[in-house]
Amino acid sequence: MDTKSERLHDACELAVQTFRKLDHKDFHEIIAKLEFCIGSFNFDKNPSGLVEYGHKALAMLKEIKKKQPRKISKEVIAALEDSLT
Repeated sequence: MDTKSERLHDACELAVQTFRKLDHKDFHEIIAKLEFCIGSFNFDKNPSGLVEYGHKALAMLKEIKKKQPRKISKEVIAALEDSLT
């Protein structure tokens, strides 16, 4: 079952992995928030937190990509954009 919420869940997990690879203290908060929302979604299947922090992660990743294009893959941005629209 590949619902939009499940795709958003997977996109947020991909965003967490991307932020971890960047390995910078500025991303600890967004990683923690995304991980909390992923866990919450796994428990209750309510995607509201994923939507909120998915948008925040997408905005952050787009900003990083502007400054450091090779650090952020098109796939992670496309996955978030696709699952948030």
